Amino acid sequence: MEFINDTSARKGSDVFFTPLTPLYFLKRSAHVFPEREAVIYDDKRYTYAQFYERVMCLANGLKNLGIEKGDKVAIISPNTPPMLEAHYGVPWIGASLVAINTRLSAKEISYIINHSDSRVVLLDTEFVPAIDSIRGELRVESFINIVDTEKEKRMEGQEYEEFLSESSPSELEIAVEDEYDTIAIDYTSGTTGLPKGVMYHHRGAFLNAIGEVLEGGMNSESVYLWTLPMFHCNGWCFTWGVTSIGGKHICLRRIDPPRIAELIKKEGGTHMCGAPTVYLIISQHMIENGMKFPGRVNCFIAGAPPSPTIIDRIESLGGNIVHVYGLTETYGPHSICEWHSGWDSLSREERARLKARQGVPYIATLEMRVVDDNMKDIPRDGRTLGEIVMRGNNVMMGYYKEKERTDRAFKGGWFHSGDLAVVHPDGYVEIKDRKKDVIISGGENISTVEIENVIYQHPDVFEAAVIAAPDEKFGEVPKAFVDPKPGASLTEEDIIKFCRERLARFKVPKKVEFGGIPKTSTGKVMKYVLREKEWTGYEKRVH
Repeated sequence: MEFINDTSARKGSDVFFTPLTPLYFLKRSAHVFPEREAVIYDDKRYTYAQFYERVMCLANGLKNLGIEKGDKVAIISPNTPPMLEAHYGVPWIGASLVAINTRLSAKEISYIINHSDSRVVLLDTEFVPAIDSIRGELRVESFINIVDTEKEKRMEGQEYEEFLSESSPSELEIAVEDEYDTIAIDYTSGTTGLPKGVMYHHRGAFLNAIGEVLEGGMNSESVYLWTLPMFHCNGWCFTWGVTSIGGKHICLRRIDPPRIAELIKKEGGTHMCGAPTVYLIISQHMIENGMKFPGRVNCFIAGAPPSPTIIDRIESLGGNIVHVYGLTETYGPHSICEWHSGWDSLSREERARLKARQGVPYIATLEMRVVDDNMKDIPRDGRTLGEIVMRGNNVMMGYYKEKERTDRAFKGGWFHSGDLAVVHPDGYVEIKDRKKDVIISGGENISTVEIENVIYQHPDVFEAAVIAAPDEKFGEVPKAFVDPKPGASLTEEDIIKFCRERLARFKVPKKVEFGGIPKTSTGKVMKYVLREKEWTGYEKRVH
């Protein structure tokens, strides 16, 4: 393998410029660490040399199918090796990867495949029934079946392993001449309309991946456990970041707490990511079984503002919470609650409260502000609300084929997050709510996050969500949805009394409902589902 002298991606004759692309990370690690384990999945173990060869087979195979620069290739798969390999093989030949949320409805999947103009779909056979039901709607030329279980049904087309074995492992040049070429299109969940295709470029993916490595303190001995879906912001760019330093990927098909605990211990896991819900599930299993993290594990948390209670729970088990914040439109994390050693001496509760803040921009992102309606920076008083806006290398290029939506999102030259936050005197940002989630009760603005954080403090509460419910007198009032811990016996009055002792009277939930809380596949509470249920038949504000 010629690595040191490779100049295939050099722009013209410039000796001072090479387009940034995270694809070089794999080429470098295969050159530096050829015999090191790169990917582990059940009984499969691939070295970096084997990982690289499989990616070359995928890239050559797609090229033989006629996939060219600018084409789109979709994949529907859990966190298996083919999903990881697609993050390299597809863009290696200049195509764009469309990694699709596996928990979307068949209708949503059909829309994304067609809207993205995907020519080929790599399909894990677990999801064949959903795709089979919409096959007639799809403008797809080829399916490639990723088979994990022999009994599963297939779509027409080759099996993935057969596809690789019949392709050449010969090295291809990376087909990236412009670092602003589209490396991936990630579709939003579509909770307020049709999903939007968020376009990532190679430069942004490179920089965000490097940001993950720097902020996570990763090195060649790092072992990353895939508890975060790779389809979500391309795994927050850890798909590329872990590879950049020759780290180890532990692929995991689904969230399975016993299996996660086993793998952390067996493989020496050092890093993992997930939404607060993921950590709730894992911590509950560990507490019930008297377990603790066997060593230091950096637990990246994002997806929804985590309560200090959740942070404290993970850290009491020996995990180290790394709180990051971002959106699909920012390649995943854009900011981090950068830790100060001087805070180590604070009480556990105070440390958890500080870690619950969204913090400051990543090393590689730089630009984030909190502004009022006139785009003026709000004061650093920890009280005044404004909207978080960002710009820079890891903000999307725009929504695919959606100019009007892109223009709205980029109003004033910044990307508008829709998240309302305060800025503390030390410059750290803290989210108080989504614009659409703020409760306006009798003229008072109420943060649902503040109420949820209080409810999480109740020892018998597993999970909580708060929304605005209709009220004849005040227009709307807080309503709490609570999922108790297994075996706990809670009443509406228990929750209301608990909140009354800790919140201003107008912030206390007027109603409490018990049961499971609907969530997206990435662990975000689907508040729009709860709102629709409450507001059916009422005149309501548009959230």
